[in-house]
Amino acid sequence: MSNKHLTHGERSTIAALKRKNRSITYIARTLDRAVSTISRELRRNSCPAGRYCAGAAGKLAASRATAATCRASRIGAQRWIYVERRLTEDQWSPGQISRRMETDGFKPLSHEAIYRYILRDKAGGGSLHTHLRHKLRSYRRRGSPRERRGRIPNQRMIDTRPQVVEERTRFGDYEMDTVIGTPSGETLVTIVERRSRHTLVLKAADKSALAVTTAIITALLPYRGSIHTLTYDNGKEFARHGLIDRILGCTAYFAHPYHSWERGLNENTNGLIRQYFPSRPTSETSPTTRSGRCRTSSTTGQENALAGEPQTRYSQITPRSLRFRVETAD
Repeated sequence: MSNKHLTHGERSTIAALKRKNRSITYIARTLDRAVSTISRELRRNSCPAGRYCAGAAGKLAASRATAATCRASRIGAQRWIYVERRLTEDQWSPGQISRRMETDGFKPLSHEAIYRYILRDKAGGGSLHTHLRHKLRSYRRRGSPRERRGRIPNQRMIDTRPQVVEERTRFGDYEMDTVIGTPSGETLVTIVERRSRHTLVLKAADKSALAVTTAIITALLPYRGSIHTLTYDNGKEFARHGLIDRILGCTAYFAHPYHSWERGLNENTNGLIRQYFPSRPTSETSPTTRSGRCRTSSTTGQENALAGEPQTRYSQITPRSLRFRVETAD
């Protein structure tokens, strides 16, 4: 099935078949086109009286395409200033900017339009693209799906986790993982609460089970009594989950090996965190991140930034606001 624009010949065929009162489905099958393509063509390019003419339809389509190419130039400067401020100062993604514009009193732009603007800026020697969170990169398959790292004792797999955790109707269900870090250096531990998406970013002395366990207990101890479940990555640094359960009074669950999507919220949050702590610092990102923020020993600033980012799931409410609402309601 072709994905190209309709040709003059195809439009002539549509006109001829319409005069014979053929159905849209019949026309689509004849031209090997999607039914939606034919339906949209008839709806958008028919004459006001409802009659379809190939020549007139072609002219209407051409004029619409011409108008689309100059649409960006009709966007007011204030909207682009807003986009640049959210991108460079707040480190929001084009999707977040697009969804928040109307709330902030601006006529919204699509995230595609914002990406095109950034690409035009890059082509002109600008630096807006350096504030994007992700760069295109190639991925390689990492071994086989069979687990080779040994087993964590007394694991409780995510299959047995209560259904209420999936529903996100209560506060106190967390996902966690480790990011950055080297075998002998400091490691970041990320903890995300599933309902509010409130995020804690901790520094552990290294990636050992003892250091990571100490960091987790220290961070979550103030919430003891309101913690229900902790869902971990399958890394060996979480081998002392039993000790965490006993101290915090919660229940641990583990994702399956190489099933990162089972902790999708945490994995997405890790992607956001990497804008502040790139995994492989280069001359462009070290000693500061690509946004120009210093890599300090404290992660409080990054937690505050993530807590202030609007969430689509909660109608652009920030995790900080939502967590306050949840805690006061409970």
